[in-house]
Amino acid sequence: MASLLQNYSSSSLTLISSSMRRNAAIHVPNKLPIFPSSLPKTNLLNHKLINGSTTNNQLSEKILLTTHEDQSNKVVVELYAVLEAVADRIEMHQNVADQRDNWNTLLFNSINMITLTATTMAAVATTTEPLLALKLSSALLFSAATGMLLIMNKLQPSQLTEEQRNATRYFKQIQSEIQTKLALGNATKEDVKSAMEKVLALDKAFPLPLLGVMLEKFPSKFEPAVWWPSTQFQRKSNKKSQNKNMNGWSEDLEMGLREIVQVVKKKDSEDYERLGNIALKMNKALAIAGPLLTGIAAAGSAFVGNNNSCAAMVTLMAGSLAAAINTLEHGGQVGMVFEMYRNSGGFFKQLESSIESTLEESDVERRENGQLFEMKVAMKLGRSVSQLRELASKCASSRMEGIAVDEFASKIF
Repeated sequence: MASLLQNYSSSSLTLISSSMRRNAAIHVPNKLPIFPSSLPKTNLLNHKLINGSTTNNQLSEKILLTTHEDQSNKVVVELYAVLEAVADRIEMHQNVADQRDNWNTLLFNSINMITLTATTMAAVATTTEPLLALKLSSALLFSAATGMLLIMNKLQPSQLTEEQRNATRYFKQIQSEIQTKLALGNATKEDVKSAMEKVLALDKAFPLPLLGVMLEKFPSKFEPAVWWPSTQFQRKSNKKSQNKNMNGWSEDLEMGLREIVQVVKKKDSEDYERLGNIALKMNKALAIAGPLLTGIAAAGSAFVGNNNSCAAMVTLMAGSLAAAINTLEHGGQVGMVFEMYRNSGGFFKQLESSIESTLEESDVERRENGQLFEMKVAMKLGRSVSQLRELASKCASSRMEGIAVDEFASKIF
C-alpha cells in the first residue's frame, strides 16, 4: 500500500512538472525581436495615403450617386402626385360638363313648354268668356318663364358646358405630358414646377363653382381665353451660343417662324376676334329680348278679354316670339359658339407667345429642338412641315415685293 501511494505521488509530480513546462513554452517574452523592414517608412506612409484617398473618392461617388437617386426619386414621386391631382380634375370637369349640359336641355325644354302653355291659355281666354283663372294662370306662367329665363341667360349653361369640355381637354394634355416625362425618365424639379403652374392656371381659367368666380358671360369686349401660366414663356437667357445651327436651329427656320407669326396675327387672330364679337353681340341681344318678351306677355295677359283684341294680340305675339328666341339662343347654343371662338382665339395667342418666346431665347441649347418645334407648329396649324415652309417662303417673298401681309393671308387662306 505504501508503494502504491509512493508511485501515485511520483507520477502526479511528473505530470505537474510537465504541464508547467508546456505553459512556460507558450509565454510571450518580455522583449520582442526587431526585424528589419522591407519598405521605408515614407513608402508605407504614401501607400496608406494613396489607399485612403482612393477609398474616400469611392465613398464620395457613392454618396453623390445616392443623393442623385434620392432627388430623382423625389421628383418622380412629386410628378405622380401632380398626375393624381390632374386625373381627379379630369373626372370632376367631365362630370360637371355632363351636369351643365343636362341643365341646358332641361331648362330650355321647360321654359319653352311653360311659355307655349301660357300663350295657349291666353288664346283660349280670348275665345271664351273672360275667365279669371285662365288669365291669372297665364300671367303666372309668363312670370315664371321670365324669372327662369333671367337666371338661365345669366348662367349660360351651354357656355358653361363648353368651358368644362375645354378644361377637360387641356387637363388631358397635361396628363399626357407628365406621363411622357415619366416614361422617358428625364424628369427634373423644373418639370414638377411647370406642371403645377399649368394646373393652377387651368383652375383659374376654367373654375368649377358658379358663385363668385364664374367667368363673365357678357364682357364689354371680346378677349381670347388664357389658360397657360404667365411665367411659361418668360424664361430667357442672356447667354449667346457660338454655333447658330446648334440644336436643329438655323436662321432660315427662325425667319420662317417669324413670318408664320405675322400671318397668324393678321389672318386667324383677327378673324376669330371679329366672329367672337358678332357672337357676343348676338348673345347679348337674345338674352335681353327673351325675358323682355315674356314680361310683356305676362303684363298683356292681365288685359285679355272684354273685347280687347290689342292686348290679346300683344300677348300671343310676345309669347310666341319668346319661345322662338329661347329656341334660337339656347337650342342653338349661342353661348357655346361664343366660347368656342374665345377658345380658338386663345389657341392662336398661345401659339404666337410660344414662338416669340422661343425665338427670344438667345441660347439655342436651352431651346427645344428646332426641327421638333417646327413639326409641332405645323401640326397645330393643320399643315405638314413642307407646307409650313412653303407658306413661310411665300410670305417672305410677298413682303419683299411690297404686298401687305393681310392681303397675302387672304389669298392663301
